[in-house]
Amino acid sequence: MQLPFATYDVFTDTPFAGNPLAVVFDADGLSDAQMQTIAREFNLSETIFVRSAEYAQHAASVRIFTPTKELPFAGHPTIGCAIALAERNRNGDNPRDLLLVLEERVGPVRCGVKLATDGASFAEFTAPKLSAQAGADPSIEVAAKALGLAPSDIGFDKHTPSLFSAGVPFAMAPVASLDALRRAHLIDAKSSFTLGATEVFVYTRAEPNAAHSFRARMFAPEIGIVEDPATGGAAAAFAGALARFEPLGEGWTTLPILQGVEMGRPSLIGLEVNIENGALAGARIAGKAVKISEGVLFV
Repeated sequence: MQLPFATYDVFTDTPFAGNPLAVVFDADGLSDAQMQTIAREFNLSETIFVRSAEYAQHAASVRIFTPTKELPFAGHPTIGCAIALAERNRNGDNPRDLLLVLEERVGPVRCGVKLATDGASFAEFTAPKLSAQAGADPSIEVAAKALGLAPSDIGFDKHTPSLFSAGVPFAMAPVASLDALRRAHLIDAKSSFTLGATEVFVYTRAEPNAAHSFRARMFAPEIGIVEDPATGGAAAAFAGALARFEPLGEGWTTLPILQGVEMGRPSLIGLEVNIENGALAGARIAGKAVKISEGVLFV
């Protein structure tokens, strides 16, 4: 069996920055075990497999795998796959805006794509599930120990450690400074469990006058991701933490996140949060992606 594939750098318009993604097309004939093996072969944070849609009005059914497990939803594969499908099915040289729906394990995900004539295209999707608290809040002391930091490094303003999920649970660990963000690391692969999730999103406020609102890192060694350059699923979950801890007004607020700096792969994640009657009512994730390679898999 020969299957076409492409790789994209996602949440960036610069090649060899952002978060790499493998997109495997025409994957209907692959078993779960084969998809997991191929994801392990690519050894990227995620590989997305494109299959025939269950419903004719949808663009595709997709499956998302890390090197060690399947995920029901992830942000950077959603952005990258939407752009890959739009570029693959481009009609002529004139780019156009389009809407498409990806069937993910979490449910249908509605994506908008703006194709570029050259370079990076843009996509945005509505989070398929509202972020909600996913367990008891970790303590400041537990978060500090897990991240190799002092308790004084944990938290800022009203932000304290929490646990939120918009399809995948993330431990949310606010830190007091960019220096603490730089020093943060999981002391071992199992320490994330003390925080209540295999994925740990560490964040702080951006530097003054930055074009983004927050800086972040994401660690998930237990699922094969030592550190992730950009995590759209974490951004969707982060919307719940923002609704809880930030003094957001009614309506939509734009709060971009810069991630991956410490890895040398800066990634800009667009995040918009909607508050209605004082509660989280919606979230959108956006970003660019640029194609890096394409070829054929021999399976």
